[in-house]
Amino acid sequence: MTDGRNRPAPRPPEGTPPQAELARQARAVLADAVRIARWAAVDRDPGAGRLGEQAQERAAAALELSPAQVRAAWDRARLAGLVELHDGAVRPGWRLHAWDRDDSAVLRGWVALFDAWSLVHLAPADVEPATVAEVVEALPQVLSLLQLSAGPVTAPALLDLLRKRVAELHEERCEVPYGPGADAAEATAVTVPLSPLLHWALEGLASVGALTLGEGQATLTPLGNWAVWVKLEQICVAAQSPAGNIEQSAQEMLRGCAGLTPGPARAEYRAWLAARTASSAISELLTVARGEDALLRGLAFEALRVVGAPAEPGVRAAAADTSLRPYALLWLAEYEGADPDDASEVLTREESTWLWVDTAAAVADHGESALLVRHLDSAVQGNVPALLEEVRAVGHPRTVQVLVALAAAHPDPALAKAVRRAAFQVHNGGA
Repeated sequence: MTDGRNRPAPRPPEGTPPQAELARQARAVLADAVRIARWAAVDRDPGAGRLGEQAQERAAAALELSPAQVRAAWDRARLAGLVELHDGAVRPGWRLHAWDRDDSAVLRGWVALFDAWSLVHLAPADVEPATVAEVVEALPQVLSLLQLSAGPVTAPALLDLLRKRVAELHEERCEVPYGPGADAAEATAVTVPLSPLLHWALEGLASVGALTLGEGQATLTPLGNWAVWVKLEQICVAAQSPAGNIEQSAQEMLRGCAGLTPGPARAEYRAWLAARTASSAISELLTVARGEDALLRGLAFEALRVVGAPAEPGVRAAAADTSLRPYALLWLAEYEGADPDDASEVLTREESTWLWVDTAAAVADHGESALLVRHLDSAVQGNVPALLEEVRAVGHPRTVQVLVALAAAHPDPALAKAVRRAAFQVHNGGA
C-alpha cells in the first residue's frame, strides 16, 4: 500500500506508550471478544452471524459470562475483525490468528472498534437519528480538544465545543433560521438537547477504552490519545521490509513484499519460487489466498501471475470459492490474453462489488485513510447510493468494518453520514 521507507514515520506525542504497551491495553479491552471468538471457532454451530438463544446460553456457560456480556462480546468480536461470516458460516478472522503475536494487528482491531463506537453503544431511542448523526460527525473535534488538553477536560467545556460544532454543521447546510441577535450556538442549544447526547457519546467512547470518565470530566486513555493522533496524522503501520524472503513461508514472504513496487515485488516472487517445486509453491500461495487477510489474497495472485501456466489448474479450481472467484477470473482472463486494463469485464456486477469490498478491506487493514477514500472512485456503480445498496447485498464478511472505516476517513460529512448509516443497517441486520 505504502512503502514505509519512502518517508519517516511521524513520531507520536511525547509520553505515548510503546506499541507493545498499547497493544497490551487493547488486548485487555477486547479480552471477552477474543474469548468468544475462540469459543466460536470450535464450539459454535455454523449458521447466521447473530448468536441464537441456545448458542448464547452455551457461550455464557462456557465462558462464565452473562447473556448481555456474551452479546456485547460477540458484537465487539465482529466489529474488530475477530470473527467473520463466509457463506453463512462463522470463521475466525485473520486478526484472531495473529492476536497473540502481532501487536499491529491487535491495534488495528482496536481502532476498528474505536471507529465503530456508535454501533457498540446504541444511541437513545427517543432521539432523532439525524441529530445522533450530527453528534457523531462533530465528535472528532471534541476528541481533538481532549488530545490537545493532555489531561481532564470538564463536561461543560466539551458541551460548549459540541454545541458550536453542531451549530457550524447546521450553518454550513443553511439549516438553522436565526432570529435577530441569535448566534448559531444559541439556536442549536435551544433546538437540540445535546447534553444527554454528549453523555451518551462519552460513555460510548469509554466503553471501547478510548477515555475515562470522572466527576464531570473526561480524559483520553493512552489508547484513545494514540488513536486520535493516528487519525490526525493519517499514518499506517509501516509494512515489514523484505529480508530473507526466499527462506520464508508464502505468508511471510508476501507480507515482506507488501511495501514493494510491482517490479521489485516480482523479483522477490521469482526468487522465492525458484527455491521450491511449482506444485508446492502454488499450493502454499492458494492456501494464503484462502486466509482472512485481503491484502495477502491479492498479493498471492500477483505471485501466481509470475508462476504462469503451471498455476492454471489450481487457479481454475479456486474460481469455485466465493472469496477467490474474482481474483481467479481476472488471473485466467489475463492468462488467456486479455489486456489487464480490460480483464475486469469478465466479472459480473456482484463479483466486481465483492472485489471492491475485499480490496477496501485490504486498504483499511494496511493502507492510509486517503487511499481508502480514493478507492471509492474505482467502484463500478458510479455513485455512492448505488454502491452502498450493492455492497450491502453482496454479503462480504468485512462489509461493516469497511463501511465504518470509510465513514471515519471520508472528509465529506454528508457522504460519511450515509456510509455510517449503511454500516449500522448492515450490522443491525446481521448481514
